[in-house]
Amino acid sequence: MTVRKEDLLINGPRRSAISTLILAHGAGAPMDSDFMNQIAEGLGKEGIKVVRFEFPHMAERRSTGKKRPPNSARILETTWREVIDLFETQKPFVGGKSMGGRIASQVADPEKVAGCVCLGYPFHPPGKPDKLRTEHLKTTGVPTLILQGERDPFGNAEEVVAYQLSKKVLLRNVPDGDHSFQPRKSSPATLESNLGLVIASVADFIRRNSR
Repeated sequence: MTVRKEDLLINGPRRSAISTLILAHGAGAPMDSDFMNQIAEGLGKEGIKVVRFEFPHMAERRSTGKKRPPNSARILETTWREVIDLFETQKPFVGGKSMGGRIASQVADPEKVAGCVCLGYPFHPPGKPDKLRTEHLKTTGVPTLILQGERDPFGNAEEVVAYQLSKKVLLRNVPDGDHSFQPRKSSPATLESNLGLVIASVADFIRRNSR
């Protein structure tokens, strides 16, 4: 599958943007899910151009209506590289929700992007804290921001603080958040306040690392 520019969703300024952030969806929800829409629209208002695309399995689901499991890591990485190539003259930032952010972090170094943003990084499968997906994060030379819900079953606050990560990785906890930053009803935090925190944190990270 070849990603076409006409298939992309774009938010924010087209010409006067601070920088471009290519943002990928997670394993189970499309590029225009409520979560992705809120993040992209919020960052667009911060002056960041946000570009969204879909991996082949999600594009197929959109056209056929049939759910498909995520593509292989090789296909996911190839798709990421195709999209980055569309914006290579702009030295973009890359990132995404869960799986989308994980694959972005895997291509960030070889593609020499400006930075990487992970929204709920899947540090390990739920219930399997020994199966870590952190090897490349120990050595990455790309500025990387990971926003992680404190209760995220893919890596909660108590677990993540003990991980050995590159000095280029900035980790920020999202108060009482789950994998999509939703807090419990009893929490003083709300989904709205958490998403606001995420958007402000990403915008600040991009401003500081744009060049």
